[in-house]
Amino acid sequence: MDKRVPSIADHLLLIEQELRLRGWWEERAPSAQALASVEPFSVDTLSFEQWLQWVFLQRMKMILENDLPLPNASGILEMAEMVYVDRVQETTRLRQLLAEFDELIRSSR
Repeated sequence: MDKRVPSIADHLLLIEQELRLRGWWEERAPSAQALASVEPFSVDTLSFEQWLQWVFLQRMKMILENDLPLPNASGILEMAEMVYVDRVQETTRLRQLLAEFDELIRSSR
């Protein structure tokens, strides 16, 4: 098992917690069509918060639960910086967590 898995699992829970604290957690999933987007971050069909909840967190949990190889790179913070350019203070904690996630993915095994 990759030694980063426990830290990544913890970070996924912290990201989920922050989405919930901000009131950005949704109880109902977007449509299957919206989730099937092939655009990066599903920018054509989902908000960034929806993408985090319904695509990113779900995929990462599946990777961890099935002991699949972790991604080689992550650039989620870059997207968050663009999306939240006008909401810097409100998103400080979430962006910090995403930066830490990116760093965990970049760190050596």
